[in-house]
Amino acid sequence: MDTILIFAGGEETPSSLSGELPAADMTVAADSGYDLAMALGHQVDLLIGDMDSIVTKRIPDRVIVERHPTDKDMTDLELAMVRVAAESPARIVVVGGGGGRLDHELATPALLTSDRWADVDEIDWVTSRGWCYVVRGRRLIHGDVGETIGLIPMGGAALGVTTRGLQWDLVGAVLPHGTTHGVSNLFVSPVADIKVNEGCLLAVVPEDHQDAAKSGPPKSR
Repeated sequence: MDTILIFAGGEETPSSLSGELPAADMTVAADSGYDLAMALGHQVDLLIGDMDSIVTKRIPDRVIVERHPTDKDMTDLELAMVRVAAESPARIVVVGGGGGRLDHELATPALLTSDRWADVDEIDWVTSRGWCYVVRGRRLIHGDVGETIGLIPMGGAALGVTTRGLQWDLVGAVLPHGTTHGVSNLFVSPVADIKVNEGCLLAVVPEDHQDAAKSGPPKSR
């Protein structure tokens, strides 16, 4: 399977975002992510979670529903990630979940950069406040010249970080866990080439008042 979309709850995402999302082979909703998917005009194939926050009450018969107890050890988004990883997709794009409860919001970057999904070629996180890209090995990220991008090491140090296309390029750099050294860089080329020899980065392209006037969020590859 090529691309899977996962819609998560917790925020209102502008309808203009829908046109920026890639075509999906499978669309999954994590609990109230179903409401977000419907608002953005996406048909859901699989609904998963404890259903404690979904607003929509009537789910079409064509939607597969996997209900879990409220007393569980994973968030609905983690349940969805485990489920879709079993499909061996090349790309997972998570939409939403960036404006809800603070503990959920802080847990999401750690979840998406978990080594459990290291075999997935590309994982993206899309919210109303920007796009995030998980970088293992190498990724090409498209953006507008002058747009902000931050590189944040996740789960430990990122070793051998080399970039091209940024105002402050790195060459074989070590970004230890907890550093802000990679924050607030800028695109000087429409494509940023980011390589990591060891470890994992979260490349963050935040949405701000300048970005909002542009054509839309950047697309990976």
